Amino acid sequence: MDSVKLLIDELRQELNENNYKYYVLNAPTMSDKEFDEKMAMLERLEKENPQYFDPCSPTQRVGSDITKSFKQVVHERPMLSLSNTYSVDEVTEFINRIKNMLGDEQFQIVGEMKFDGTSISIIYENGRMLKAITRGDGVQGDDVTDNVKTIRSIPLQLREGSGYPARFEVRGEILMPWTVFEALNKEREYNEEPLFANPRNAAAGTLKLQNSAEVARRKLDAYLYYLLGDNLPYDNHYDNLMAMKQWGFKVSNAIKLLNNIQEVEQFISYWDIERKHLPVATDGLVFKINSLRQQLNLGYTAKNPRWAIAYKFQAERECTKLQSVSFEVGRSGVITPVANLEPVLLSGTIVKRASLHNEDIIRNLDIHDGDMLYVEKGGEIIPKIVGVNLEARIKGSNPITFITHCPACGSLLQRVEGEAAWVCPNKYHCPPQITGRIEHFVGRHAMNIDGIGEEVAEQLYNSGFVKDVADLYELTVEKLMLLERFGLKSAQRIINGINDSKNVPFERVVFALSIPYVGETVAKKLAYASKDIDNMMQMTTEQLSAIDEIGEKIAQSVVDFFAITENQEIVERLRNAGIQMHINENTAITKSVILSGKTIVISGVFNLHSRDEYKQLIEANGGKNSSSISSKTTFVLAGENMGPAKLEKAHKLGIKIINEQEFLSMLNQDEQ
Repeated sequence: MDSVKLLIDELRQELNENNYKYYVLNAPTMSDKEFDEKMAMLERLEKENPQYFDPCSPTQRVGSDITKSFKQVVHERPMLSLSNTYSVDEVTEFINRIKNMLGDEQFQIVGEMKFDGTSISIIYENGRMLKAITRGDGVQGDDVTDNVKTIRSIPLQLREGSGYPARFEVRGEILMPWTVFEALNKEREYNEEPLFANPRNAAAGTLKLQNSAEVARRKLDAYLYYLLGDNLPYDNHYDNLMAMKQWGFKVSNAIKLLNNIQEVEQFISYWDIERKHLPVATDGLVFKINSLRQQLNLGYTAKNPRWAIAYKFQAERECTKLQSVSFEVGRSGVITPVANLEPVLLSGTIVKRASLHNEDIIRNLDIHDGDMLYVEKGGEIIPKIVGVNLEARIKGSNPITFITHCPACGSLLQRVEGEAAWVCPNKYHCPPQITGRIEHFVGRHAMNIDGIGEEVAEQLYNSGFVKDVADLYELTVEKLMLLERFGLKSAQRIINGINDSKNVPFERVVFALSIPYVGETVAKKLAYASKDIDNMMQMTTEQLSAIDEIGEKIAQSVVDFFAITENQEIVERLRNAGIQMHINENTAITKSVILSGKTIVISGVFNLHSRDEYKQLIEANGGKNSSSISSKTTFVLAGENMGPAKLEKAHKLGIKIINEQEFLSMLNQDEQ
């Protein structure tokens, strides 16, 4: 073997071992700098020596941006679901049934966490990942191997010398950690995209993305909890799990051997509280008979194994003290009241703040200073104030009153006619509105300028370098390096992003301008109808209202926006900087009119295309996307795990529901 191959193998082994220590044991032995340097060296060597390519190399974890469909694969062993129980008494009944079925035989129970993610089956051969398949319908699932490779807590190559069988299957749960989930939803909220209902839906949706590079960006995690195969090292479930740990798999430390009902009840009581400290979502516990022989003897029903049961936790609600109410200014000037709470643990995260949305909600809840408030996480996502503990109210406390002046610039607030919102009218001199527009402008769905978040936007504004979005195009590396915490690398990244943004299509430029009431979809409609910025700026409310989906309110907002001198100047400076100010005719071409006049709602997780790709297909074929079901909905394009509320409403209104195969066939028929 030549020296280059030896060096490549050595680097792969070192990096794999560090991945294991970092993502599984949480105890890295290599600094980030050293890891990055060795990864860069390996990438270079692999590029220079393509004959040594290995699909299980640690360099393959970044994913590819090549779109590909998932193929269906039949499971070697069916993936059955567990029967659920919601009380300790029902768990006791399960244990008593096992006693009756096994007679005088002694048995042990393995207690585990029930992680709230999406199930996965992974096949390994000779210590290397071969294939990863979703649960699907239990009989067959989607081959998502490329996406699973991006999950760093799942080994591509097992640790040498750990004694694993030649071929086996592991099953587990793909998860999105709370911190990643909350950051992703914050990003989606800012980009006016629908929020994920919970980490489970977010993980499932991410795993089905066609772009594995985007999957890698979302930092999924995984816990493995089941080993299957013909030559397993032990005849019991618990010891096999411990062996999996030695091979390099991430197995939960919560797993425990239990000997009787009393220990099971103690396990439930302990985790009913302690689960709130876990970094990932859980919705219960799982209890399995430990002996594989006894599992085999107990057998299965048509749908579930008789030797296992799932115990579901109750939904969480906590009561905590209101410390104060602060008022925040958004980029459109809307004032949002926020309840600052005495910190409370809820669904795995510390909750300190919760939006009160507007003055009417404060009034309807009748919130007073120092009240004890009931807080829930709707669908275990965003904290929500759901009520007041009136019995704990401080005698003589005053009701919370809404402010009259902007907390940032002191301007007298105005009430939006017909709405609950109060707005600061000082759009061009109120700092939070300016920095909010900068942050929106650089966002991923707008100009996509990497490296500028909320903190950097404020830093650029406070430094005097960026007073409006057009100032971004006057930044230089040298200017940025004058700012605190900016080095050459971070400054160059921003400048590269600014230069790249000059190629962003016109419809996204329109969205980036922060025209009130103009979201992504409306921005596209405006761009396609007007063709260029000059036409758009000259259009009347009547002309704008004639465009599909643009009513009088949006039309007037567009006219008002372009009537302001500051906005006209910003547009002209952006044009001079090289920003695209006219539509690319290739993007505006409609493939067909088969969906013309149809309003379509997308719900669920899809296999063949992402939700964004389906939205583009709908628009390209003349259809209209909608986020909510109404009597105007033509049909619902439904994937797996369609939202129960949408499903119920569709049935109630008699709205047709079609799957993605039917939808794609509909489009293909038009092309024939």
